[in-house]
Amino acid sequence: MSTKEIFGHPRGLFVLFFTEMWERFSYYGMRALLMLYMTKVLFLDPQNAHHVLGFDAIYGMMGRLYGPLTTTGLSSRLYGFYTGFVYFTPFFGGIIADRYIGQRKSVYVGGFLMAIGHFLMAFPDLFFPALLFLILGNGFFKPNISTQVGSLYAEGDERRDRAFTIFYMGINLGAFFSPLVCGTLGQKVGWHYGFGAAGIGMLIGLLIYHFGRGELPVESPKSKKQRETHNYEPLTRDDWIKIGALVYLCAVNILFWGVYEQQGDTMQLFADKNTDWHLLGFDVPSTWFQSFNPFIIFAMAPLVDIFWGWQAKRGKEPGSVGKMALGCAMAGISFLVLAYYANQIGADGKGTVLWLFGITFILTMGELYLSPIGLSLVTKIAPGRMVSMLMGMWLLSSFFGNYMAGAIGAYYDKMTLPHFFTMVAIIAFAGAILFVIPLKPLHKMVKGA
Repeated sequence: MSTKEIFGHPRGLFVLFFTEMWERFSYYGMRALLMLYMTKVLFLDPQNAHHVLGFDAIYGMMGRLYGPLTTTGLSSRLYGFYTGFVYFTPFFGGIIADRYIGQRKSVYVGGFLMAIGHFLMAFPDLFFPALLFLILGNGFFKPNISTQVGSLYAEGDERRDRAFTIFYMGINLGAFFSPLVCGTLGQKVGWHYGFGAAGIGMLIGLLIYHFGRGELPVESPKSKKQRETHNYEPLTRDDWIKIGALVYLCAVNILFWGVYEQQGDTMQLFADKNTDWHLLGFDVPSTWFQSFNPFIIFAMAPLVDIFWGWQAKRGKEPGSVGKMALGCAMAGISFLVLAYYANQIGADGKGTVLWLFGITFILTMGELYLSPIGLSLVTKIAPGRMVSMLMGMWLLSSFFGNYMAGAIGAYYDKMTLPHFFTMVAIIAFAGAILFVIPLKPLHKMVKGA
């Protein structure tokens, strides 16, 4: 690994930054189109979707589980299952990396599987196999790219939190451009062009990773020996305490992601139907809404980092768990404002983009206080031989959160919009309370991390 630095950080950080940027370009480009593609094209009439491979079995199973489903209800449930399983498989991908093939090989395997999945999305009949490739690929890729960020820094290196904030900006730089590129191609040129662009983005990310691999830490012989001979050493009491704290935080984190992921689900439907996108004489694609969140993140992340530094100098910076509680509370506030706004414009009214931007701003600030902090916390306190697996566990909370998001979204066309968004806000506030109640003991468990 090179010892040269850029902006005070190892050059490997920026290899991982751009690799993840392009992978997130592919993921969020596909996600921006997914709900609109299902509700407007693929499942507009569920009775005539039999040509989609596996549809009859899946539709029948969902009908038995949830009863009759509208197009929106079916699409929202599928959205929740897909985005949920994207975060379910990393738990197992982390175990495979830790015990068998290592982090680097896992990134390659995951990237190629996801590229195949994106290209298969260009064929409507192969919709479900495409989702399967994307889910499996993400399982290998996601936990093993994030843990490599932590491995660039020695234990106790104060730059680690800032490194994850920079890395998180890379995630959101890709997420910003993807709706502009993939969303515009999908809505204005053809859905399959948008999905194809997502696949190309994934391949670019893999090329960056391959040619920049010399800047990354080599998995040490000690790590391999540990996988071979020390996997079964008993964990210490301190290890179990930290794992227990992570399990609790992951459980509460489910509520946040159930709320947050409404962005790709019901908020996208609201942006499409209830927002005026005629701007400066142009009809802008509604998928551009999903660029708001990442734009705010890379605009505000440096300022938030400076603000935390200012608080730290005065001894007032919240600990990791305190920040996560604040993040959940901000998510709740954003949906209370959205409930008020939906009430003002009415069920069939169209509001201004500025209101939607402001609501997304509050929600995104909540994300900045929770998501990158959680990633950093896992790499700080997880036992070394379990770091990829526990990163997978952290991402596993997003599985349940995304499944919850789909279940919540199924009520979107069964309730008034103000009541629906108020319900979402209450869920977020419940998460904030659950973070706050055990704040002091959790803070001690993670030793102020």
